[in-house]
Amino acid sequence: MSKRMPFQVALNFEDGITRFIECRPDETVAEASYKARINIPLDCRDGACGTCKSLCDSGRYDGGDYIDEALTEDEAALGYCLPCQMTPQSDLVLRIPSSSAAARTAAATHTATVAGIKHHSPTTVEFTLDVDDREALDFLPGQYVNVAVPGTDQARSYSFSSGPNQQQTSFLVRIVEGGAMSGYLTERAAVGDRIEFTGPMGSFYLRELTRPALLLAGGTGLAPLLSMLERLAQKPVAHPVHLLYGVTTDQDLVHLDTLEDYAEVIPGFTFDHCVADPSSSARNKGFVTGLIDSGTLHDGDVDVYLCGPPAMVEAVRGHITSLGVTPASFHYEKFTPAAARETVEAAA
Repeated sequence: MSKRMPFQVALNFEDGITRFIECRPDETVAEASYKARINIPLDCRDGACGTCKSLCDSGRYDGGDYIDEALTEDEAALGYCLPCQMTPQSDLVLRIPSSSAAARTAAATHTATVAGIKHHSPTTVEFTLDVDDREALDFLPGQYVNVAVPGTDQARSYSFSSGPNQQQTSFLVRIVEGGAMSGYLTERAAVGDRIEFTGPMGSFYLRELTRPALLLAGGTGLAPLLSMLERLAQKPVAHPVHLLYGVTTDQDLVHLDTLEDYAEVIPGFTFDHCVADPSSSARNKGFVTGLIDSGTLHDGDVDVYLCGPPAMVEAVRGHITSLGVTPASFHYEKFTPAAARETVEAAA
């Protein structure tokens, strides 16, 4: 690699908006940010005040020179860094302690053409887009965008089910009676339609895996986990990854063949699924909580990623607490139809 070849740095702001910049290994992240007209928090510029202190979720870097009052050894050991001093040694993901508005930036808007519409079942539809400026669209696996519903003045939030490096982007939608996007996809949508979305957004995304991971999906909450698996297929890790997928009825099950394909190409990846309906033909009947025990959680040495409806998310959180196990990190996102997503991270 050329010494001056830039790395990609994802800046994730407190309001969930993410902007991507390029940063050379001989310039600081702060310098690259300001060059991109993104004003991250900054004061002294020489590692003395700690104003720009951020958390690095993944990647390698040279922390530079700073005083202990700006960044302690304990903070540095936890992954905190000073963008005014750090220089990248790989692609990075940083959590910036300010809103995107304070940094004088905003989520990007993209236009696309509907390339495919697949009705997996009466309850689930997947649509695929050809994005006009695909090379300008970057996102972290697990993030979502706000999609403008064609023919309406409304927008809905959907996680990418595709990976960041795939040319086409795709989204899974649960069909809801009377729903704006549900109505569009079941009644009017056609290949060739023009569509607009804004993002990426969200703090629910795949971090660098340094231990086993447990992925939990409820219904179309499988979408962001599929995006994570696509990344793992491109960049395998040396730790086991297990996915548990729960739905209400058999017709809600989608992409089992895709999960089987990933099990063939991702070292250490396994999955299981369950269906709540007692009349289901699935081997496991009931809820995902019935498949979670201290072994599944590696006695706490595990990163948990959970996405699903609120009731499922709360049930899983309560069940893990009842087991007396505290995961090393716990990232979850819960969603409801036509409602804002709630993304939360809890770390031990």
